[in-house]
Amino acid sequence: MPIKVNLDVMMAKRKIGLMELAEKINISPANLSILKNNKARAIRFSTLEAICKALDCQPADILEYEEEENGKDHAE
Repeated sequence: MPIKVNLDVMMAKRKIGLMELAEKINISPANLSILKNNKARAIRFSTLEAICKALDCQPADILEYEEEENGKDHAE
Protein backbone atom coordinates (compact mmCIF):
# COMPACT_ATOMS: atom_id res chain seq x y z
CA MET A 1 0.00 0.00 0.00
CA PRO A 2 1.49 3.34 -0.97
CA ILE A 3 0.28 5.09 2.22
CA LYS A 4 2.83 4.69 5.00
CA VAL A 5 1.96 5.31 8.65
CA ASN A 6 4.78 6.96 10.59
CA LEU A 7 3.03 6.83 13.95
CA ASP A 8 5.98 5.10 15.60
CA VAL A 9 8.28 8.00 14.61
CA MET A 10 5.92 10.63 16.01
CA MET A 11 5.39 8.61 19.21
CA ALA A 12 9.16 8.43 19.69
CA LYS A 13 9.51 12.19 19.12
CA ARG A 14 6.81 12.85 21.72
CA LYS A 15 8.21 10.18 24.07
CA ILE A 16 4.89 8.43 24.50
CA GLY A 17 4.32 4.69 24.66
CA LEU A 18 1.67 2.59 22.99
CA MET A 19 -0.35 1.95 26.15
CA GLU A 20 -0.35 5.62 27.18
CA LEU A 21 -1.43 6.83 23.73
CA ALA A 22 -4.08 4.12 23.44
CA GLU A 23 -5.55 5.26 26.75
CA LYS A 24 -5.45 8.95 25.75
CA ILE A 25 -7.29 8.40 22.47
CA ASN A 26 -9.62 5.67 23.76
CA ILE A 27 -8.57 2.92 21.35
CA SER A 28 -7.49 -0.62 22.15
CA PRO A 29 -3.73 -1.17 22.33
CA ALA A 30 -4.15 -3.98 19.77
CA ASN A 31 -5.80 -1.67 17.22
CA LEU A 32 -3.24 1.07 17.85
CA SER A 33 -0.46 -1.48 17.36
CA ILE A 34 -1.93 -2.49 14.00
CA LEU A 35 -1.89 1.15 12.95
CA LYS A 36 1.58 1.80 14.38
CA ASN A 37 3.05 -1.22 12.58
CA ASN A 38 1.63 -0.09 9.22
CA LYS A 39 -0.76 -3.07 9.01
CA ALA A 40 -4.01 -1.07 8.96
CA ARG A 41 -5.99 -0.75 5.73
CA ALA A 42 -8.02 2.26 6.91
CA ILE A 43 -8.28 4.86 9.67
CA ARG A 44 -11.29 6.83 10.83
CA PHE A 45 -10.94 10.58 10.70
CA SER A 46 -12.05 10.71 14.34
CA THR A 47 -9.14 8.42 15.28
CA LEU A 48 -6.70 10.46 13.20
CA GLU A 49 -7.99 13.63 14.86
CA ALA A 50 -7.55 12.12 18.34
CA ILE A 51 -4.00 11.00 17.52
CA CYS A 52 -3.08 14.44 16.17
CA LYS A 53 -4.55 16.13 19.24
CA ALA A 54 -2.77 13.78 21.66
CA LEU A 55 0.58 14.08 19.86
CA ASP A 56 0.20 17.78 18.97
CA CYS A 57 0.89 17.13 15.29
CA GLN A 58 -0.63 17.30 11.82
CA PRO A 59 -1.94 14.35 9.77
CA ALA A 60 1.01 14.82 7.40
CA ASP A 61 3.35 14.10 10.33
CA ILE A 62 1.80 10.64 10.57
CA LEU A 63 0.75 9.73 7.02
CA GLU A 64 3.05 9.63 4.00
CA TYR A 65 2.43 8.72 0.37
CA GLU A 66 5.16 6.53 -1.04
CA GLU A 67 4.76 5.36 -4.63
CA GLU A 68 5.57 1.71 -5.13
CA GLU A 69 8.47 0.78 -7.40
CA ASN A 70 6.31 -0.87 -10.06
CA GLY A 71 3.68 1.88 -9.74
CA LYS A 72 0.95 -0.57 -8.70
CA ASP A 73 -0.70 -1.40 -5.42
CA HIS A 74 -0.14 -4.92 -4.01
CA ALA A 75 -3.90 -5.59 -4.13
CA GLU A 76 -4.06 -5.28 -7.93
